[in-house]
Amino acid sequence: MYHPSVWEKETFFAPRDIIIAGSGLVGLWSAYCLKKRAPNLNILILEKGLIPSGASSRNAGFACIGSATELLAHAREAGEQSMLEIVAMRYEGLRRLQKVFSKKEIGFENFGGYELINKTQYAKARLLKNDLGWLNITLRKAIREDKMFRIADKKIGDFGFDNISHLVQSRGEGQLHSGKLIRQLLQRVQGMGVTILTQTEVTGYQEGKEKLTVQTTAGISFDCQKLLVCTNGFAGQLLPELDVHAVRGQVLVAELLNKTAFKGAFHFDEGFYYFRNLSGNRVLLGGARNKALAEENSDEAITTHTVQQELENFLRTVVLPKQSFTITDRWGGIMGMGGSRFPIIKRVAHNVHCAVRMSGMGVAISPVVGDIVARQLL
Repeated sequence: MYHPSVWEKETFFAPRDIIIAGSGLVGLWSAYCLKKRAPNLNILILEKGLIPSGASSRNAGFACIGSATELLAHAREAGEQSMLEIVAMRYEGLRRLQKVFSKKEIGFENFGGYELINKTQYAKARLLKNDLGWLNITLRKAIREDKMFRIADKKIGDFGFDNISHLVQSRGEGQLHSGKLIRQLLQRVQGMGVTILTQTEVTGYQEGKEKLTVQTTAGISFDCQKLLVCTNGFAGQLLPELDVHAVRGQVLVAELLNKTAFKGAFHFDEGFYYFRNLSGNRVLLGGARNKALAEENSDEAITTHTVQQELENFLRTVVLPKQSFTITDRWGGIMGMGGSRFPIIKRVAHNVHCAVRMSGMGVAISPVVGDIVARQLL
């Protein structure tokens, strides 16, 4: 049992207006937006890891609205309006992200985005052209962009790809350094007076008449007026009634002897595969969870032989077919998924709210989610 000193009780462990569980992108953006609206709020963020984990600091660093085939699949499955609403949220989130931080601060680079298409997806170029035409016209209802997607087959040879038939270019897509983004957000909210305690996992809460008590693994409880749960894929541990579950995403980094022939953020197979250039002649590749969906429904941030072998095969046969490379890094991250691509942002009890289920798009939508959260809580 931890026995805090009187000094600790009156500072680090003092009652708060709002406690946020989770210091990932959503938790940090929520704290930022809350303090912007109400600077005098006393906010504490509790993080179970040594640093923010989950998906926030373990993703691929894509700043995108989604690939063409992903958006087309979304429209087929959930309807045109649903697709437009999520695109608008992603587009606005990326706009706000670049307004708050400079490119240098977060390592943002705008090399554009591309999607690789093979004959299994589109046997005829005419069918692809028709779908892209419909998508471009439809997207005008949600974002201020004309002809967001276009066929760019001439670049296939320049980039050195193999076993693909078409390349679709996306305007305005960028990439960033996920670690730098998290670090900048941490510094920003701490400068606004937010306290962050790491290695302190929230295990439960109890609502009283005048306060809410939050239990943690640190052997101490915290009192507050409101609790905001931002633990994304791990939210089911605190709020099992929510439609959200943990899904693993795996990544590897390959180092080449020579410079990569491409720069940009690349997608394949409705976004299930994604890769990009890194500094130092490196390529980051992630995804392939659709090759082992049951196995990847997990909250263990590890790598598996099945997925890693599939990623390496994709590198050798499609991305880097004529180059030698060495795998330097492998890791896993945990996303929050559910029956809908939309995040869950709502009150779950009298003084308990949640903002979870980012569906692998936390970089893009978390600035918007944070603003919605701030308006709800205040």
